[in-house]
Amino acid sequence: MAAKKGGRKYGKSASKRVGSAMRRRKKGTLKSGRSGRKVKSRKQAIAIGLSEARSKGAKVPRKRGAKKSTRKSSSGRKKTGRKKTGRKKSTRKSSSRS
Repeated sequence: MAAKKGGRKYGKSASKRVGSAMRRRKKGTLKSGRSGRKVKSRKQAIAIGLSEARSKGAKVPRKRGAKKSTRKSSSGRKKTGRKKTGRKKSTRKSSSRS
């Protein structure tokens, strides 16, 4: 069999970042970026680790775009579920103080 050209896909430091993200996920301290919620998914933890490595300048391939089939279905999909409403108004009367 012929050896693969191009060498490693990911660098050593990228691998370390992903490993550290996985450990933080197991411990329960890994948070997602925007919402700050706890990450439970293994795939999401890997993605966060790679993203951190990318920002530090490690050898990581650039992000792939979404597949065509995924992109079409997500944009044409209707949102269902609860409607978001504003805050409930208080039913208690405010007492006026004189």
